[in-house]
Order: sequence, then C-alpha cells, then structure tokens
Amino acid sequence: MYKDGKIYMGLAGDEQVVMQLNMSNRHGLIAGASGTGKTITMKAMAESFSDAGVPVFLCDVKGDVSGLAAPGVSSESMEKRIDRFGIRDSFQYKSYPVCFWDIYQEKGHPVRATVSDMGPDLLSRILGLTPAQEGVLNIVFKIADDKGLLLIDLKDLRALLNYVSEHKDEYVTTYGSMSTQSVGGIIRALLPLENQGGDLFFGEPDLDILDWMRTDGNGRGIVNILDSVKLVQNPTLYASFLLWMMAELFERLPEAGDLEKPKLVFFFDEAHMLFADAPKVLVQKIEQVVKLIRSKGVGIYFVTQSPGDIPDSVLAQLSNRVQHALRAYTPAEQKAVRVAAQSFRANPAFKTEDVIMELGVGHALTSFLDENGVPTMAQQTAIICPQSLMGPAEEGLRRSLMAGDGMDKYDTFVDRESAYEVLTGQRQLAEKEKALEEERLQFEKEKAAYEKQKEKEEAAALKQKERELAAAIKKKEKEEEAARKKKEKDAERRKAQIERTLINTGSQILRRGILNTLFK
Repeated sequence: MYKDGKIYMGLAGDEQVVMQLNMSNRHGLIAGASGTGKTITMKAMAESFSDAGVPVFLCDVKGDVSGLAAPGVSSESMEKRIDRFGIRDSFQYKSYPVCFWDIYQEKGHPVRATVSDMGPDLLSRILGLTPAQEGVLNIVFKIADDKGLLLIDLKDLRALLNYVSEHKDEYVTTYGSMSTQSVGGIIRALLPLENQGGDLFFGEPDLDILDWMRTDGNGRGIVNILDSVKLVQNPTLYASFLLWMMAELFERLPEAGDLEKPKLVFFFDEAHMLFADAPKVLVQKIEQVVKLIRSKGVGIYFVTQSPGDIPDSVLAQLSNRVQHALRAYTPAEQKAVRVAAQSFRANPAFKTEDVIMELGVGHALTSFLDENGVPTMAQQTAIICPQSLMGPAEEGLRRSLMAGDGMDKYDTFVDRESAYEVLTGQRQLAEKEKALEEERLQFEKEKAAYEKQKEKEEAAALKQKERELAAAIKKKEKEEEAARKKKEKDAERRKAQIERTLINTGSQILRRGILNTLFK
C-alpha cells in the first residue's frame, strides 16, 4: 500500500515497515519456499508502485497475478488483516490499470523483438556460442549491415547464415574466414530457441519499451502483466526475453541519477531460470545490466525460492530484501538457509537463521534501504494484504481490457521484406537463371542433335538416291545389254535365215541351171 510517499509493506510487531520510494530502484529480492506468500508480496508491492504513479512489469508464472485487474473480495480473514494493519480508513478493494502481454499471443498482446535489436553479443550469450562461433555471428551481422539486409526474425538469420556459408570464400579477404563448422554450430544452437517459440518472439511490430512506461488517467502506473505460464517451461526463450528487455531499457533510457521514484519497476518471477546452467559470460552481462540500469531509474526485483538461486555478483546488487520461509530438510537446504540469513543485517533480537525456518505464510524477514540508503536490520514482518483480487481474473475481463488499452497495434503480425525475402528472391532468381541456362543448353544440345540427325538422314537419303540411281543405271545397262544381246540374236537369226534362204535359193538356181543344161 502506498502511504505518505512510502510503500507500506506490513507490520513488525506494532511498527510499520516501509520501503522508501526513492530507494526502490536499488533493486530487490523476494525469496521463499513454494506456498509461503511470495506472489502476494509481489502483488502488494506492484499495487503500491502503481498507486505511486510508477509503471510496473511482472511475470505471471502461475496465472493468478492477473487478479490485479479486478477488485479484491471481502472475507472474514481479509477484514481481520485490514484491522490488524490499521488501514481500515485507507484500504479499499479495487482493481488496477492492467495491460496483458503474452509472447505466445494467447492471453495478451504479442511481445516481439527483432533479431537486430537483440544483436550478436546478447544472442551469442543466450545461445551459449563458442568464441569462434560468436566471431562468425558478428561477421554475419556486419555483412547484413553492409548489404542492407534487415534481420527481423529467425528465418532472416537462418537464411543469412546459409547464404554466408555458401559464399564464405567471397568474404574471406574482407571479413575473415568463416568455417562451415562454426556456421553449422550456430544453426544448431538456434533450434532450441525456435522450438520454444522464438519464431513468435522475433518479429514485427517490435515492442517499443516506452509503451510499458505509461500511467492511466488518474496518474496510476500501468501494471504490465506478461503471461508466463507457458513461457517459464521454455527457459532459453524466457532468458532471451528477460535479458533483451533489460538491455533494451539500458540502451533506450537516458541517465536519470537519483529520482524521487523509479521510472519503471520489474518483477522477474522464477528468476532461477534466468541463471540455471547459464554460461559465465551471460551472468556477467546480467550483472552489468543490473548494476548500471539503476542510474536509468529502473528497479529490478527477482522472485525465486532461495537467494542461492541468484549468482553472488547479482545478489550483491539487490538491496531491498523480503525473505519468506525456507525449509531445511537436507544439508543443501540447510546451507541455503544459512546463505539467506547471512544476506541480512543481523538483528540482535533473534537469530536470523532460525526465524527463516519458522516463518508462517504471509510473514517474512524484511530489510529495506532507509532514506540514507543504509539497509535496515532484519525484521519479522507480517506482509500487508493486496487490494486487488487474490486469484486469476476472468477471461472476459482480460479480453475487455485488451480491447481498450490502446496496444492493439501489436496484435497484427507484419512480415515486411527482409533478409529472408531478399536472399530467397536472389536464390530463386539465380535458380531461374540457372534453369533458363540449362534450358538453353538443352535446346542447343537438342538442336545440334537434330541437325546431326538431319545431316545423317540427308546423307542416308543421298546414299539411297545414289543406290537407286546406280540400280537404275545398272538396270538400264542390263536392259540395254539384254536388248543388245536380243538384237544380236535377232541379227544372227536373220543372218542364218538369209543364209538358209540364200542356200535354198542358190540350190534352186543351181538345180535349175543343171536342169537347163541337161535339157537344153
């Protein structure tokens, strides 16, 4: 609850426990075992920031934070708590200005970023690339810039990686060598991100981070709720989103110094997923952003089960602490309790380690920075109750708020011409030119074959004519020879006939002469 310029967090005995609004950008931690009240604490803090005019972003990992959009419901236990905290005059069940978001585009407006916005450095850390692969990825981004190729979504990056792999020899002298193995390693590293929904996160219209820094007509900060029920099951995408968001804020916001209140406050639930098995370079990047973003007027609050889930380098930056109960049934759990106790400024009135294991639901050890920036001693605090609904909002209310929050500009996906379309077009043009060249060569081949066949057929026809002519000549000669022989035979026959005739005639004459002589 926001009261007298401070955030009223609860009671330590009869003493009010408050968090200084001007110190709330020094970041914080809400820790505790499951079911101890972390979500209620987060909601109560988010309500207070909103009432103070500070925009809020938080992850809804169980689906119940959406109740901020609806007024709370009176109950006997709630009424007792209101009286216990002495807030009867100021407390009222009310809803808060909420804007719903969802990377998977199911229960809120889409949240998108472009591959260019993510950049090669962040992307390399998220994907856990080797130094050689990171170098290749930087070259790929440089080639994209030099060739004017937009890297918007993952298919753009994949298309450019394939293009560079195919033409790497052309770029050796300008950008350096790029091995096929390194390119293949990057493509393999993209698969988990794609499978977890990266194809939905990377795209346009990309989110303008300033749209999360709005207030309503009454001056209350808008509470931006990211539905994360599905998202937290995909740690690579979850880490990608959170790291991009922090980096985007750091780059976009100007230096602000110490302000009366933060420009924006983030709550990262299930924060251990951001660091689980994270490479050292990724943790270093998160640490760097957490350190520097404070001066931009942004507060970051990690919500997790144990302070041990957060790397020491990051934990050291979290000055406002709320530690709910931890259970210690195993040596590892006992160590976690000791770590949590050591992160508080000791209170001589009790042993911190024992109290952490004895806290009831809705109670916590708290330590906040005072007005001078000094951590207060640990206090056993009964956390104040939220004014909004302690449960999920109805789906109809969610849809109604989404229809009127002015963020529908993100609902329609835009797929403008980028690297994928350009390179695909070039590939298709090259394939078309290749196909045309193949068709031309095939035509020339067929033409040559046709001409060769034609020549062969003409030669065959010529030979056939020659054979026919030779046959005709031979036939004619044969006929002429036959005619000659027949003529000769006829001549011989006539000669013989003449001779016979002559012989016969001569004989007759001779006989006649003889007879004439005899009978003369």
